[in-house]
Amino acid sequence: MSNGKEVYKSRCQNCHGENGEGLGQLAPPLTDSVFLKTNKNRLACIIKNGANEMIVINGKEYKEKMPPFPELADIDVAQVMVYITNSFGNKQGFVPYTEVSVQLQNCKLQ
Repeated sequence: MSNGKEVYKSRCQNCHGENGEGLGQLAPPLTDSVFLKTNKNRLACIIKNGANEMIVINGKEYKEKMPPFPELADIDVAQVMVYITNSFGNKQGFVPYTEVSVQLQNCKLQ
């Protein structure tokens, strides 16, 4: 959690907020556990490779592109996932590093 929090603070907080509240229409909040649970198998790819698709959270559309973070090691992605999915009112448990590595290999194929 602590390394995940540091990665979040340095890479994600500027857009997603200190408390995961998001940034208006520009960056979605990370407080919606339904979205996070539904997309848990895609989170590693989104964190590492960014996103360029419209998403809907709490009935709001978010269309802004999220930048990629290719410099993050798989372990950093796993740790920030643990932080995000267990902060801001979310309680989704541990994310195994090996699972994240597999997800990242699969997103490269898409």
